[in-house]
Amino acid sequence: MKASPLDPLTQLPLTPIAVEILLALGDGERHGYDIMLAIEKRTEGRLSPNPGTLYRAIDRLVRNGVIEIAERGTARHRWRRRYRVSSFGARVAAAEVERLSNQVNAARGARLIKRFAQP
Repeated sequence: MKASPLDPLTQLPLTPIAVEILLALGDGERHGYDIMLAIEKRTEGRLSPNPGTLYRAIDRLVRNGVIEIAERGTARHRWRRRYRVSSFGARVAAAEVERLSNQVNAARGARLIKRFAQP
């Protein structure tokens, strides 16, 4: 059975940076630099995407309809685009969270988490 282009499952699995971008946009609109800061804060500095990686991922998410440009900037700051999660993107995010949750539950069921946990 062929998936519809509007089927959120066509976007899965998301890359780790795409998940982080969606998490950063979960609270509302942000511009690219603010997304980067939110990722660094949420991960306590463990993930600090370089601008090229971040903006390529943002562009891919925009092209795929997962996020959208909310505002193109002002006359003074034309370069500062603000992004938000689209309604399709919200469905993609929910599908990805479910997929990841299933993986974590399977790992728990196989006792992988406890077996390999650091003391």
